[in-house]
Amino acid sequence: VQLQAFGGGLAQAGGSLRLSCAASAGSLGGYTLGWFRQAPGKEREFLAALRWGKGTSYYADSVKGRFKIFIDNPENTVYLQMNSLNAEDTAVYYCAAQRWITEQHMSGLTQGAIDYWGEGTLVTVSS
Repeated sequence: VQLQAFGGGLAQAGGSLRLSCAASAGSLGGYTLGWFRQAPGKEREFLAALRWGKGTSYYADSVKGRFKIFIDNPENTVYLQMNSLNAEDTAVYYCAAQRWITEQHMSGLTQGAIDYWGEGTLVTVSS
């Protein structure tokens, strides 16, 4: 699976951004797709995940109610809609994919335990 993330940029505090991650694979059946972020000097942090074709999702408490993960099936693309942004959301955002795990399971995995990562896209929120 190859993943490519788009959509980072500069946002004002209180504003919104939508990230997208295009997945290149023969089939995404069985995959869980997720979003993580890494701020300078911090570890990579889980944000949200969903299971392809299942309609189920899971969120970190830090973004629950502000961020939404969803897919566009025909385009093999997973999105992260980010609302009510604040300066603490400034980070490099990564999409990830792992087969045969639940969304909750992905939330507890470290970077090295996930097989597929996209290149990061930088989100900067100005206050």
